[in-house]
Amino acid sequence: MEVGFTFCLGKTKSATGHELTLWWAGFLVALALSMYLMAKAAEKIPIGTVYPVWTGIGAVGAVIVGIVFFHEPATFWRILFIATLILSIVGLKILG
Repeated sequence: MEVGFTFCLGKTKSATGHELTLWWAGFLVALALSMYLMAKAAEKIPIGTVYPVWTGIGAVGAVIVGIVFFHEPATFWRILFIATLILSIVGLKILG
């Protein structure tokens, strides 16, 4: 859901009319579901683990969506820092 609302938000930049309304609706639904699922995860996992993992998934997902769907550059440095972030997320999950 985190990546879904990022994708929908990106699509609002080029949409107009009814299509724009649908992308905004998709954004709001995905955002609400993302928050709900994060709250459910926080019932079983410490919030100090849940929130960094949630934001990390969003950050990594946003970069991947940008590269794949919105033709943003996939530079060495972007990939390196995303890989570092993924390793940090995995480390938090293992320790959590």
